[in-house]
Amino acid sequence: MALLSMNWRSGSPPDDFVGFSISYAAPWDPTKFVYVSNRLTFQAARRDDSVAHRSLNAPIQMFRWVSFPPFPRVWGEYTFRVEPAFMDDQDQLSHGEHQQAAMELGGFTRPGELDVAFTRGFVSSQAFVDRYELDQPAEMATLIPGSGADPLTFVPSYDKADDALEWMGFQARDRILRLLDQAIADPTAQVRVVAYDLNLREMVDRLAQLGDRLRIIIDDSVNEEGKGHGETESPETHAAERLEQTAGADQVARQHVGGLQHNKFIAVGGEVQRVLCGSTNFSWRGVYVQNNHVVQLLGEEAVGLFTQAFDAYREHGTQPADFAATELSGPHDLTWPTAAARVTFSPHTSQNAMLQAIADDITSAGVHSVLYSLAFLSQTEGPVRAAIKRVTEDPDVFVYGIADKRVGGIDVQGPDGNVQPVFPENLSENVPEPFRSEPTGGGGIRMHHKFVVLNFGKPDARVWLGSYNFSSAADRDNGENLVLVRDPVVAASFAIEALRIFDHYSFRVKQQDAQLLPGGLLLRKPPRIAGDDAWWQKYYDAGPRQRDRLLFA
Repeated sequence: MALLSMNWRSGSPPDDFVGFSISYAAPWDPTKFVYVSNRLTFQAARRDDSVAHRSLNAPIQMFRWVSFPPFPRVWGEYTFRVEPAFMDDQDQLSHGEHQQAAMELGGFTRPGELDVAFTRGFVSSQAFVDRYELDQPAEMATLIPGSGADPLTFVPSYDKADDALEWMGFQARDRILRLLDQAIADPTAQVRVVAYDLNLREMVDRLAQLGDRLRIIIDDSVNEEGKGHGETESPETHAAERLEQTAGADQVARQHVGGLQHNKFIAVGGEVQRVLCGSTNFSWRGVYVQNNHVVQLLGEEAVGLFTQAFDAYREHGTQPADFAATELSGPHDLTWPTAAARVTFSPHTSQNAMLQAIADDITSAGVHSVLYSLAFLSQTEGPVRAAIKRVTEDPDVFVYGIADKRVGGIDVQGPDGNVQPVFPENLSENVPEPFRSEPTGGGGIRMHHKFVVLNFGKPDARVWLGSYNFSSAADRDNGENLVLVRDPVVAASFAIEALRIFDHYSFRVKQQDAQLLPGGLLLRKPPRIAGDDAWWQKYYDAGPRQRDRLLFA
């Protein structure tokens, strides 16, 4: 992904400025520039009228834009062009001189050190229904397992399934499967896996190919009703039974710590020498429906640390106090030439608990921006939620955030302190034109990230990430990993992810509000009567929009 940030060179734009026309040239044809599309137009246009929706004719009325490569496996140099667009009193458009910038997309974030990758998480989106035309549960069930289907044996019948799964899984799916393929190809590679959810057929198929080079721990927790991974007919139980056949019964362990064995990591030795961790569960929902991240930590030091953690969980991982008493629960520093990370594994003791340390970092002196995407924040009381509330109320700190809830949708937290609720299921009914009904992707949460970015754009930029839900259960009861990465480039990657999710769900709020507008959502034309403001005026008036423009551009 690329974050394009625009600004006016000096002063404010003229009233006839109506936005930015954005185009790009891709590695496969570096001389051909293609305009990105805008969901909105100046007048209602058919959805299939691609000319009307090109930003050449429907400029972007924002001062930043997150652009996705159309094909996640095609790496290389993309050149972006931005032109200011103007409209005269006859509604005719003209354009100013373009500026352009080239950047590498798709490669490793920090070659030889760290790599960041994300799922697309856009099943509930206009982009998904436009591209694949699947919205009803019965149609979605041809692509991902529906209710009653066995995820470990499910084979999509949808004719564009290969393309759709690659598009939905985005970089995270590529990194997970690529790492396992590398492990299979390296006969010297010993593989250690800890999995909470494990029902993704293409992953289990690869794990089975490792034979006795695989050792794995799979969660076996159940809830108060006896439902969960520990059931005899759960996909996790069936996956464990299959892997016992290929790796050996003593190579496969089932456990939950105090509450859950909530880790999701893969450590590969041999010639590969890399660890994959993060928020992504090894499941259909984790890879194809939810917003999630994976991070790869490269080198023998990282592999050795996570291998030791695996062994400690295997030996001491059923009682929180037993694991917390090991040295693995304490902080461990990893360093590379340009980046540094600090890793901890839960459960912790009261002496090395991490919640307050995270909260203290969020509210520490010198923090000027906080960008977060935190599942379950609304139901997770404690120091981190209190810290988020405190910085949100601080006029000197810029805050954007997304918090998903177990029930009731998503909260969009703007830098003005206002919380906008989003209820994705509502968009399946009474959808305003020109938007189409969207699939929900089944039950459960859609935004599953757990990360906080501090001081985007500064030398001390850093990001907290991992499987860790920033809750007391994650800190003291569950098996978890929590990683603090100090690196402006890695922090920028997560900042872009935070922005694109924030913009996506903020737009869904506007879609909901558009049901009450007689003309629906349209682009703003220049002011034509006294007292009207240009669309861009809010970005120059003191307030959150101005701070957004100045921070990112």
